This record gives sequence, structure tokens and C-alpha cells, in this order.
Amino acid sequence: MIRIGHAWDTHKLVENRKLILGGLEIESKVGLLGHSDADVVLHAVAESLLGSLALGDLGTFYPDNSDKTLNMDSKIILKECYQKVKDLGFKLINLDLTIYAEFVKINPIRLKIQESISNLLGIDKSFVSIKATTWEKMGFIGKGEAIACECVCLVSND
Repeated sequence: MIRIGHAWDTHKLVENRKLILGGLEIESKVGLLGHSDADVVLHAVAESLLGSLALGDLGTFYPDNSDKTLNMDSKIILKECYQKVKDLGFKLINLDLTIYAEFVKINPIRLKIQESISNLLGIDKSFVSIKATTWEKMGFIGKGEAIACECVCLVSND
């Protein structure tokens, strides 16, 4: 059986926060605001994995009002979500994700993010597609107020 998962996540950009994308700390004057480390990329990947098997969303397992999840490393979140998928007899076939950012340039770090995600999930990096686009200076992303990520995953129990 093959299942598809999809997720979208967005976080506000603010000063005095680290910018974490795909499990990597990125040099930046601004970072993402969130209860955890706010890694919008890993959040989208993790939630797409949960969605592929109708397990709920990130808030189901990592509520934003819990002291246990405050400043949580999203690499842990991703690994735990993938473990839930594996515990049900499924494995990840591939990921396709798009990062939406206006002023943080993704292309110079795209391959590092791809490698980070493939290492975290224990899959070949050729199964992790990373793309990026801007919002042409429109809306909250285009004005540099936030970064978003959308992810589609394919899992199988074969």
C-alpha cells in the first residue's frame, strides 16, 4: 500500500532568534519564532509523515503550550514522527518540499539541507527534493515577515 502525506508550515521572522532550516543553523540577522526551535522545514516534513497515515498533526504530539516541547530541537520531532510511521510498517519512499522565502536565499544552502534531511531520516539524498521560491515581494512572505515550507511525502508498506 502506498500513502501520500502533505503539510504546510510557516513561522514569523524576528530578531534575536537563531535561523534553523532543515536541521541546520543558518547565518542570518533574523530567525524563526516558535515554541520549539521553529524549523519550518523539518516541521513540514514531520507533519507530512504524520499525515500520510492519518496520525494527526504536530500539535497532537508536540503541543505549543507544553514545557516539554519548549525550545525543542526539531530534529527530535522529525525522528520521532518518522518512527511512528515505521512502527506501523511503512517506510519513506520520497519527499518533495518547497521552501518559500524572500530574503533568505535557499539556493546556496539547498544541498546542505537535502543532505541533513536524508541523514536524519536514513534515506538516500536522491529521495529528498528541495526547491525554493519567493513570493515576488507580495504578502507576509514576500515582505520578509515569515518563511514557509510545504512538503509532500510518499510512504509504502512494501
